[in-house]
Amino acid sequence: MNNILYSLSKSKFRSSFHLKEKDKKYVLDKGMETIRKHAYDFIEKRLAPAVIENDGKQTPMRGHPVFIAQHATATCCRQCLYKWHKIKAGKKLEENEKDYIVDLIIEWIETEMK
Repeated sequence: MNNILYSLSKSKFRSSFHLKEKDKKYVLDKGMETIRKHAYDFIEKRLAPAVIENDGKQTPMRGHPVFIAQHATATCCRQCLYKWHKIKAGKKLEENEKDYIVDLIIEWIETEMK
């Protein structure tokens, strides 16, 4: 996972995303287990379906630390998911793919919290 995070950090766009103080406070207040649950919920609803009506626009740019992390980790839409992670669109995400995405999001958030 460190290899993909390193590659993403070299992207001008992806590396422009950072947690603000209010986002960090939210993470501290809720705890990482709750943030992980939120990430699974968002992925299940917004990224996992085989067909996503508004693909490319389903993840807000702010409002929750997971949303910011999704943009930073290129897990915000199926197009980015394919470009960066080679997970094809047009099929429902497998459990192991959802686990990979959430683990990547959590690792990015943990790095931002340091």
